[in-house]
Amino acid sequence: MSDGREQPADDADRTGVWLVGARGNVATMSIVGARAIARGLTGTTGMVTEREPVSSLDLPPVDGLVFGGHDIAPESLVAQAERQRDRNGVPDAETLAAVRGDLAEIDDRIEVGTAVNCGAAVSEDSERLDERLAVRDVVDQIRDDYETFRERHDLERLVVVNVASTEPELAEPDRYDTRDALERAIDEDDRDLPASVLYTYAAIDGGHPFVNFTPSTGNTLGGIRELAAAKDVPHMGRDAKTGETLVKSALAPMFAGRNLQVMSWEGHNILGNKDGLVLEDEANAAGKLSSKGDVLDSILPDIGHNRVRIDYTPSLADWKTAWDYIHFEGFLDTEMKMQFTWEGSDSALAAPLVLDLVRLVAHADERGNGGLQPQLASFFKAPIGVDEHDFSRQLDRLYDYAEQHR
Repeated sequence: MSDGREQPADDADRTGVWLVGARGNVATMSIVGARAIARGLTGTTGMVTEREPVSSLDLPPVDGLVFGGHDIAPESLVAQAERQRDRNGVPDAETLAAVRGDLAEIDDRIEVGTAVNCGAAVSEDSERLDERLAVRDVVDQIRDDYETFRERHDLERLVVVNVASTEPELAEPDRYDTRDALERAIDEDDRDLPASVLYTYAAIDGGHPFVNFTPSTGNTLGGIRELAAAKDVPHMGRDAKTGETLVKSALAPMFAGRNLQVMSWEGHNILGNKDGLVLEDEANAAGKLSSKGDVLDSILPDIGHNRVRIDYTPSLADWKTAWDYIHFEGFLDTEMKMQFTWEGSDSALAAPLVLDLVRLVAHADERGNGGLQPQLASFFKAPIGVDEHDFSRQLDRLYDYAEQHR
């Protein structure tokens, strides 16, 4: 009988997954889901990598993913999963009971992280690296955590994924447009650099593929992109597309294709988890609102009015609701309207995409395909280096990649 502990995969199939924000909602659901799949407790619905043509790629198996991470939250993975079960019903009690031992084991691999310049994401009970440490020392500590984890678990490779709460936007990011400028800023103890950049730099400089699941600065800096190209390390981001914006990127091309004039598109989002709480702060919300709004501006450049709101509604917990109102004009100046409501579990929508991205970035790394990964644009609201926001055309990039590499 299983003791509920994580069972080792074949050594050749072991891929490390280092989650920045490892005790958050999305990370917890990703770990629960991966371990439930490994134990045969659930299927792979929601995973793009389990559907043709992407499933034809030689991808690392889900049961070979070995999890660790950084966090500043003192609450354990088990406690977080229990809270999500009690408040949201996801995961269900039977699944959580079966993977509880795995969560406890993985929780021992979570290290205290940095929270410099994270704004509202930092609470009074946060545990974090001493903010008096020099920036270079913080980067070195993060790098040591990555390497220790990889060596201790004899991993073929380590993929770092940022799933932490959204940071405030970085002022004057152009200051770090080159690798030299960025590394000089680190060496000169530039206190403006946010945590996401430090995690990203440590990962890519150490040769570890990186995914920015959040709207935070992370790998968007020119200096990071130059470093990744020089070291031939795959990376992609930013801001995963899981709900309302996913619908927009599929629906807006219909209006464009039929030459219907969208006069107004209002989007109102409410959610109740910690991400919603953090986004109550205007500085933390700015990047998120920008990436959600830019999708429509790209597909419908003549749109008259485009606005997005995100409000924290505590009673909803991890469930989120988006209501969109579209006012458009058709033939003979006829004004018409469309409305839709999207309701879903925020973490259950995001978690399978985390697993997909880990597998796909690991695949690119295995084949020596470094730098930005444009074939992954369909996963993000603001895909770095890709101007195309039409969801079907973004998917074509992924399908073409699968056909070329199967």
